[in-house]
This record gives sequence, C-alpha cells and structure tokens, in this order.
Amino acid sequence: MKKALLTAVSLVVLGMAPALAADLPARTYTKAPVAAAPIYNWTGFYVGGMGGYASQTDDGIKGGFAGGTVGYNWQQGAVVFGLEADAAWADINQSAAGVVFVPGVGFVAATATAKVQDWGTVRGRIGYAFDQVLVYGTGGYAWADTKLSATALGVTVSESHVLNGWTAGAGVEVLVAPKWSVKAEYLYRSFTGQNFFNAPSGDLNVHSVQVGLNYHF
Repeated sequence: MKKALLTAVSLVVLGMAPALAADLPARTYTKAPVAAAPIYNWTGFYVGGMGGYASQTDDGIKGGFAGGTVGYNWQQGAVVFGLEADAAWADINQSAAGVVFVPGVGFVAATATAKVQDWGTVRGRIGYAFDQVLVYGTGGYAWADTKLSATALGVTVSESHVLNGWTAGAGVEVLVAPKWSVKAEYLYRSFTGQNFFNAPSGDLNVHSVQVGLNYHF
C-alpha cells in the first residue's frame, strides 16, 4: 500500500510540475545602469600663453601682442569665480607724418609714432560652467607701457610712460584634453593719458580680442 501511495503521489507531483512551472513568473534581466560621465571641476591653479590683436577706432592705433597668463579658479556648484593676471609684449602703434617749424631752420618734415610696447591686466572672473565649457565675464585693472617718438632732421627723441586704467570684457574657455583648455576673449581697455613732451596725450581706449592655451594643475 505504501508503495502504491508513493507511486500515486509521485505521478500527481510529476503531473503538476509543468503546470506550476507555467504559472511561475518569467525571470527578467535588466542591464546595469550606465555610469554617469564625471563632471569637470574648474577649481585650481593654471598657467598659459595668449596672443591677440588690438585697435583704437578713433586714432587708428592697432597691432598685435603675445604673452603669458596665470590664474586661479574656485567652483561652487556651476558658478566659477577666478582671479587672473597677464602680461604681454605688444607692437600696437600708429605713425603720422607732417611739417613742423624749427626755430633757426624753418619748416622741416617730421614723423611721430605712438606705441604700446608692453601691457597687462589683473582681473576678476565670474562665470557659469557647463561641465567642460566655461562662459564668463571679467574686469579689473589694466596697465600699458607706452612710448611717443618724434623724428626730424635725422634726430629722434622719445618719451615713455606707464598708463594706468581699467578693463572689462567676456570670454569662453573649453577643456579640450585632460588639464588643457583653450579660450577666446574680448577686452575693452581704457587708460588715463599722460603728458608727453609737456603736452597732454588724452586717454587711450582700445578694443582687443585674444586667444589662449592654459594648463591646469
């Protein structure tokens, strides 16, 4: 009897197994979530090189410049604060020719050249970071080493002064490789004039565009 009961139970169980299997929910598989790409943080020191072109619409002074940059950024959320200083060799100039009266000699041909031979800035920056792209405004102190030269009768005299002023502008900086970024920037610079040869020069107002390459530590 026991054997018959066990045999019957076994047959019942074997008969129910397919039905129970059919009623079991199908196993589903889900892919592991893709890891989010890391968000770049702009905080830290950087150094770089830059160069560009400048012009003054009123007087026609224009030319190029090239130099170096050093700075530091602090990032809070998506907002980036920074402090930057740059200095550059420049060849921004204008020449004019005319006739001047020289006592005891008379009227003679003469030329005069105004030149910005070096300049730089110390600026604050504030911007918004879109991960590896930083859009910012900037402004602060500007200086320019300027020289005025005059030539007549084969003799050249010159006088130099450092002009002080302010600058403001905007730019965009993009991370193009680990620790490397490129930037493009526009700056308006306004300098207070000085006396050259005992005559006031007037203010110097210059538009400049520049590009740069920075290395971030």
